[in-house]
Amino acid sequence: MLIKEYRICMPLTTEEYRVGQLYTISKHSHQESEKGEGVEVVKNEPHEDPVHGPGQFTEKRVHLSSKLPSWARAVTPRIFYITEKAWNYYPYTITEYRCSFLPKFSIYIETKYEDNCGDSENIFRSDKILGDHEVSFLDIAFDEIPERYYRSLEVIRDILLIGHRQAFAWVDEWCDMSLEEVRAFETQMQVATNQKLGSQHP
Repeated sequence: MLIKEYRICMPLTTEEYRVGQLYTISKHSHQESEKGEGVEVVKNEPHEDPVHGPGQFTEKRVHLSSKLPSWARAVTPRIFYITEKAWNYYPYTITEYRCSFLPKFSIYIETKYEDNCGDSENIFRSDKILGDHEVSFLDIAFDEIPERYYRSLEVIRDILLIGHRQAFAWVDEWCDMSLEEVRAFETQMQVATNQKLGSQHP
């Protein structure tokens, strides 16, 4: 198992970013979706966890065949998607990615939001990440974004960098929204995005 740790400092408090995260994910998913390709929302419902308490569970299918390099498109089925399952117990989230034609391959991401400068030691209080693993700091202001969205060696790094940069770039759009308002926006975007994809899911 390969373990990587990314630390991203944002010019926002943890509580401010709670709204920004939901807004950015919803808007970005809508922008990146076209008929037959993009982010299909399968489930978005409350979820209770015995350890983390109340949260939200989402299941999405990311249809992205055209974003793969030509060599990858040649060996993947025409109906290709990645399933994203996320459990959001903000300020702690769990996200899991699985590929429709490589069921044994998965990416598991734990995220923790804290009000500091990215200097926490063992932020998850876990024995799993005490050993030797790579720690990377991402700078939303100065790190370069690749010309192509897909890079085989850094799929995750680029997604995190682009997503957090967008969250700050759109701050004027969401900074005055309440959690209830951003949840309503999320629902509207979910319906509109699924319609763009031609999905029948609510």
